[in-house]
Amino acid sequence: MMWGDGMGGGMGWMWLFWLLLVVGTVVVVLVLVQAATRGRDGRTGRGGTAAPPTGPGPRRSREILEERYARGEISTEEYRERLRNLEEDGR
Repeated sequence: MMWGDGMGGGMGWMWLFWLLLVVGTVVVVLVLVQAATRGRDGRTGRGGTAAPPTGPGPRRSREILEERYARGEISTEEYRERLRNLEEDGR
């Protein structure tokens, strides 16, 4: 059975090609957006999860303070004051 001049069969598949192209493009864009917005630890930040801390952790804060005191960058009085502040902040 012939489809007119033979061109109708090819045109029938053309809509499928364009549909798959558009769907594929949308999927690629969604994957790229998700990858770009994903946090370093793999969490997206959705679902009520807290954002990761931006500064050094409690131990690291104290280590930095101790290192600065050991190098003589801060006085004993300043060391004690900052240590007290760290403890008050619950770090």
